[in-house]
Amino acid sequence: MNGAQDLGGMMGFGPVVQEDNEPLFHGDWERRAFAATLAMGATGSWTLDASRHARETLAPAQYLSSSYYQIWLAGLEKLLAERGLVTADEIAAGHALTPPAPVKRKLMADDVETTLAKGGPVDRPASAPATFAVGDHVVARNMHPESHTRLPRYVRGRPGVIEAVHGVHVFPDTNAHGLGEQPHWLYGVAFRAADLWGADADPKLTVRVDLWEPYLDPA
Repeated sequence: MNGAQDLGGMMGFGPVVQEDNEPLFHGDWERRAFAATLAMGATGSWTLDASRHARETLAPAQYLSSSYYQIWLAGLEKLLAERGLVTADEIAAGHALTPPAPVKRKLMADDVETTLAKGGPVDRPASAPATFAVGDHVVARNMHPESHTRLPRYVRGRPGVIEAVHGVHVFPDTNAHGLGEQPHWLYGVAFRAADLWGADADPKLTVRVDLWEPYLDPA
């Protein structure tokens, strides 16, 4: 969707200021927000893509005025409420007011390190050959779905060249909405800055974006 999270190529937000020796967390609440997000994701109550969609559907004013982990926490609260795992009163109170709803599984403390090390691979076996190969010229589709997508606005309708074929991966556009994984081929696509932002762009700059096959048409 075209939400506040899709900032690529937009102006007026000032420079990105890098924090020297930035810590992993700026406060204990950030650590807890991160842990709670991972723990709830491990229950199988939603997918990673659904989690991303919950964050991108926050109101733009809230999204743009929130810190990184404030966004994570707001997205988590939204998912919990939508699935009936907490109530608005419980979120406001900061603790349970009713018996907990059942979940598919639980991530126990002793299993955290092993589970995180294992990760959650999203590559899948191919059921059809790839449409594109390295060196092929493509155009990113000009599409504006209200649902989740990983196709950035600034590359839509722009020409690019396939630089890598990454194999078949879970398709986030369907996986975010309970419509199944529907795996598709994933490609590394290179775009010239001039094709993205016009003649004023740095002629030496190339932007590389990983894009699923349904996002692309042959040039």
